[in-house]
Amino acid sequence: MKIAAIDIGSNAARLLINEVKINNKKPEFIKLNLLRIPLRLGMDVFTIGKIGPEREKMVIDSMKIFSDLMKIYKVDHYRACATSAMRDAANGNEIISQVLEASGINIEIISGDEEATLIYENHVAEGLDKEFAYLYIDVGGGSTELTFYENGKMVYERSFNIGTIRLLNNLVTVDNWKEMKDEIKKNIVSKKPILAIGSGGNINKVFSMSKTKDGKPMSLAHLKKVYKEFNELSVEQRMTNYSLREDRADVLVHALNIFNNVMSWSDINKIFVPKISVADGLIQNIYSKLQHKK
Repeated sequence: MKIAAIDIGSNAARLLINEVKINNKKPEFIKLNLLRIPLRLGMDVFTIGKIGPEREKMVIDSMKIFSDLMKIYKVDHYRACATSAMRDAANGNEIISQVLEASGINIEIISGDEEATLIYENHVAEGLDKEFAYLYIDVGGGSTELTFYENGKMVYERSFNIGTIRLLNNLVTVDNWKEMKDEIKKNIVSKKPILAIGSGGNINKVFSMSKTKDGKPMSLAHLKKVYKEFNELSVEQRMTNYSLREDRADVLVHALNIFNNVMSWSDINKIFVPKISVADGLIQNIYSKLQHKK
């Protein structure tokens, strides 16, 4: 069985295609393709309130490509979800109708809470050491989702309108930060030591650059060091020194700022980066629903 997930975020759109094979009565998810297109919808939406004509065309063209790829791979089931930017866009529903007509892809706009719940679909909690509590931090272009696990159960989830594209455009206020800090101080509390689990393209990139072995954590001290280094460089210098694309180089420092703040306010000093995403959660969500129907 082949399953596809489309995640249309504020910074990029991703198509993930997985093949599911049953191995010892357990599903094994094999990645066949992952395509990322930097649409940067948040650049329009968070400044002018809607998706402009140029990016509107990019969305439609991208979804045509995604549709063709799904046909080539003979995908059996898919789900397409849009998050913060499309939620806030005045013309979001209009563009969704155009996408459906042009490509046959039906896009759902999901809430911040549902976005956080999709993270849970990754079954992150199942393999965790019960001696610890865990804060899952998913940083996107338009929002940051926090999901807190204790004793293998989700006890708190919340979406905040603090994201890398919003920060890039100076659209996050002191009050936005204060709200996040207050929520963390009130809800991310445990008698057990708390570890962080990070997701999103930016933390994945920092993890790769750190040469940390898979399964090992990065320290908050390391994130603060990288943040300081990046903050002192121009976007061009970051691109040259670290071989980064422009659409990564300009937002990476803002992502690090979010991770550093969240971890500091939660008294967390280590973060694991398992390289899972909303798209992975969507794949799991589709598979779970198909099994439930059976």
